[in-house]
Amino acid sequence: MHCSMQNLFQKIVYMKTGRNILKWIVIVLAVINLGILVSGKTYLYKGIANTYFKGRSGPDIDEYKIFSNREIKTAHYQPIPNAKDYNLKNIDTKAFEPYGTVAYLIIKNDSVCYEQYWEGYTQNSFSNSFSMAKSFVGILVGCALQDGYIKTLDDAVGDFLPEFKIGDNSKLTIRHLLTMSSGINFDEDYVNPFAYPAAAYYGTNIKKLTLQYKVTEDPGKQFKYLSGNTELLGMILEKATGKKLSEYMSERLWQPMGAKNAAYWSLDHDGGMEKAYCCFNSNARDFSRFGLLYLHNGKWNNNQLVPADYVKQATEPAPLLDESGKTNTSYGYQWWIVDYKGHHMPYCRGILGQYIITIPDKNMVVVRLGHKRDKEKQNDHPKDLFIYIDKALEAY
Repeated sequence: MHCSMQNLFQKIVYMKTGRNILKWIVIVLAVINLGILVSGKTYLYKGIANTYFKGRSGPDIDEYKIFSNREIKTAHYQPIPNAKDYNLKNIDTKAFEPYGTVAYLIIKNDSVCYEQYWEGYTQNSFSNSFSMAKSFVGILVGCALQDGYIKTLDDAVGDFLPEFKIGDNSKLTIRHLLTMSSGINFDEDYVNPFAYPAAAYYGTNIKKLTLQYKVTEDPGKQFKYLSGNTELLGMILEKATGKKLSEYMSERLWQPMGAKNAAYWSLDHDGGMEKAYCCFNSNARDFSRFGLLYLHNGKWNNNQLVPADYVKQATEPAPLLDESGKTNTSYGYQWWIVDYKGHHMPYCRGILGQYIITIPDKNMVVVRLGHKRDKEKQNDHPKDLFIYIDKALEAY
């Protein structure tokens, strides 16, 4: 009898505790919902639904389907041939495992030497570039120079975007945006859901969002990595060329480089603007074409797609100070640069460990796609970057 009463008491306590927990969950959700509605930041609904409700705290590599996209069309496919020793080398990829690698590709002397895929990904699987897209936009700026849409890199941003004609905004040039030295007060915070990256990624009016920020420091002095800088470059390219960013990409790069698969650039809304700073969706082999283009100084099969002098400038450190006050050694025109083991290596990178690495003195391109990158850095570069470089150098 005593045990039965005790069990009944415990059940009542558990039920009350459960009700209290549920009550507080409802209260917390109501407060969050109210905060979203009052702030007008309704993009958070989409953000929460596609992260925390799916067991993640951030975006995923293949969620382009949750956004509207613009197709980057192909034309005549130009295969990248396999080398004679294709996949004959045994590369130990155990060190890749903690980072959720889905694709690893090595090209040497313009032929694929090695490739491997995980988790069901293949040569044709789509994966988000994330911030590698910044480098692609940087290439398109070079194309626009060659085409005469942009006269010089020192053209004022206000020549293309009227919001930058007055006040300190009038000091801004295309070069400042390219080198991440704009002095604009973008809040590049990847944890704060109210900051620019989350609002741009999940929001529905990226132009309005981006133009809310202003120049608050002298441009051209200090390197400060800001996604909004690249979004402004995308707006300038659209204004200068009279074409959507995806259309210009298709015309000037994707088709001339002979990409196999159409790519998809995610938009802020249906029929809207490309998220120029990120969200170019393709595969390892087609991504590698950007690396090969720069490896050959902007030339593709005797066709100079980007001025060679522009490529040279893009892959050398811009004359700036970094955020610690030291001389910038790691960033050019939307391309990262690492000097390692005697090799000068310009590369593209994305937030979840997306890399296109060029090793010019080895005539080599390395592509890695996956779910994670190392949180620790070696100088300005994620530590896992060096794993992928070392494996390629050891093998070839």
